[in-house]
Amino acid sequence: MPIRTAVPPRVLTVAGSDSGGGAGIQADLKTMLALGVHGMSVLTAVTAQNSLGVQGAWELPVDAVRAQYRSVVDDIGVQAVKTGMLASAALVETVAELLAGTDAPVVVDPVGVSKHGDALLAAEALDSVRAKLLPVATVATPNLDEVAQLTGVHVTDEDGMRRAAEEILAFGPRWALIKGGHLPGEAVDLLTDGNAEHWLRAPRYDNRHTHGTGCTLASAIASGLALGQDVPTAVEGAKVYVTGAIRAGFALGGGIGPVDHGWRTRQAH
Repeated sequence: MPIRTAVPPRVLTVAGSDSGGGAGIQADLKTMLALGVHGMSVLTAVTAQNSLGVQGAWELPVDAVRAQYRSVVDDIGVQAVKTGMLASAALVETVAELLAGTDAPVVVDPVGVSKHGDALLAAEALDSVRAKLLPVATVATPNLDEVAQLTGVHVTDEDGMRRAAEEILAFGPRWALIKGGHLPGEAVDLLTDGNAEHWLRAPRYDNRHTHGTGCTLASAIASGLALGQDVPTAVEGAKVYVTGAIRAGFALGGGIGPVDHGWRTRQAH
């Protein structure tokens, strides 16, 4: 076999670690591998986490986060960046400053709580997310709980998703992807830049093993952007990928299992 010499696009995740392997940087790197890009990581926090919840979280010092970021970006370079759990106002502001100086699209997943309801962002950090992080985002991907945290808008229907998108866009991201997975019925998301509206619909699968969906979706979008896709194309492809991963999610431990990041590979066998 010929040796491959082409370098795949590089995508950087700036996020927390999930020791159970279903979410966080572990989910991000698995997604990036599955979608054909080279994944790199800046660790912001370490969690003790399993299928039952988060038992502990320890954020890294600002200097450690900055050093990891500069180390990767200055030597290897990036074609897209994805942010996840940033834990504190100091880390949010540090990461926002680093992103502002990086010429690459940025997908911001404004992680506030875990799938189990555990807080992953200090309440005082919300102002920093609004004022510093969202303005540097190419795409912001809040779920409905995060929309409520950031804007006070409680979405109960598709009209509410439109209002939520307006509120999120007012903070400065170029595109808002409002994830409606918590609404009843089919899984519907709204992608808009304030002009074009893209409604993304998928069947809802009767599978409770959905740990890591938000991380996976944001990483899939970043992977698409790194591959040169425009935002609507990257988001549509990410939605297809994460829907398949949810459908193939499996039980681990005694609680909520992860989505299957390798579902396409397993499907091919």
